[in-house]
Amino acid sequence: MAQISSGGERMRGFAKRIQGINPPATLAISARAKALRAKGVDVISFGAGEPDFDTPDHIKEAAIKALREGFTKYTPATGIEELKEAICEKFERDNGLSYSPEEVIVTCGGKQALYNLAMALFEEGDEVIVPAPYWVSYPAMIRLAGAEPVIVETSEEEGFKMRPEALEEAVTERTKAVIINSPSNPCGAVYGREDLEAIAEVALRHDLWIISDEVYEHILYDGLKHVSIASLSPELKERTIVVNALSKTYSMTGWRMGYAAGPKEVIAAMGKVQGQSTSNPTSFAQKGAVAALKGPQEGVAEMQREYQRRRDLIWELLTSIEGISCFKPLGAFYVFPNFGAYLGRTFKGEEIGDSTALGSYLLEEAKVAVVPGVEFGKEGHLRLSFPIALEVIEEGVKRIKEALRRLE
Repeated sequence: MAQISSGGERMRGFAKRIQGINPPATLAISARAKALRAKGVDVISFGAGEPDFDTPDHIKEAAIKALREGFTKYTPATGIEELKEAICEKFERDNGLSYSPEEVIVTCGGKQALYNLAMALFEEGDEVIVPAPYWVSYPAMIRLAGAEPVIVETSEEEGFKMRPEALEEAVTERTKAVIINSPSNPCGAVYGREDLEAIAEVALRHDLWIISDEVYEHILYDGLKHVSIASLSPELKERTIVVNALSKTYSMTGWRMGYAAGPKEVIAAMGKVQGQSTSNPTSFAQKGAVAALKGPQEGVAEMQREYQRRRDLIWELLTSIEGISCFKPLGAFYVFPNFGAYLGRTFKGEEIGDSTALGSYLLEEAKVAVVPGVEFGKEGHLRLSFPIALEVIEEGVKRIKEALRRLE
């Protein structure tokens, strides 16, 4: 057997696909905040995108019942039929979309659905259009599949929505797909019917796949109603893969229950990826997911109403700070304020040059955890997640305000 010398000349390097891929910043920030808390530090975290509500009891009871009845073995890799049927019913009820179980895959969270899709659709030489600001994992997943993310800038003044003209300009002969996230993480942008129709026209003209991330569809404000781009026409439905999850809607983040629906040949390809990686999502968690989708939905509306109260408060507090502008989110549970006026200032002689440095400063000096906007493709911004109590929001923004005053 060949020996590896002490100098390491026989050591192999990591795969090219992993170079430049970093751990998700949202999880890293949350981990830092938790580590400080474990040491007794009073940290307020606006980091993780996680509901603070408990999972509803009827969902937990369904999983407990499954455990007691011995439903603890492997299931089909792409999910049990009962859950696929419940997902089909959900699409019909909430989105006016008709799918068969063969057009649905159940995954270990919405993230795995997106990853499976990237592995199934993209390869070297492909380009995928991603509006910025974007969820942190989109570019990484695209690169892991060998393709290249093409970032299209959006503006706060236009509600952080990609204009059809900008999409048209970004399309090349290598473009394979476009990602739409509505409501959006990190900024709460929401695409209305007219917005989606304009985007769809460009996508159809260029024969693009549309990946529609609708994880936050039930967290909308000011009376807005969610529209799925797949529901606009049969032709669009054949070009769209809708990705969703139970994480945010039912406060089931740790359950890792996601799903996707689309043309059955695409879903079958995603199933191949899943079958050779994780296999099935957790068996008894799938039973809980059935209860979530088929059971009472009143709790969803109650959570949404509470999120709107929190949105109103945090937006009002942040925009009262001199120099800060902030788009008022129309959905999801994040604000994405612009702190550009504070970049370039100093603290104890050290320059706060970018959003990463500002985030570190706020964590160290204000004991407030936020996520730097650069991680979402928008320098100068910070993302604050607000599924926390109103009094904690008030204290957290107060600490931010006081810390900003100390900058020179």
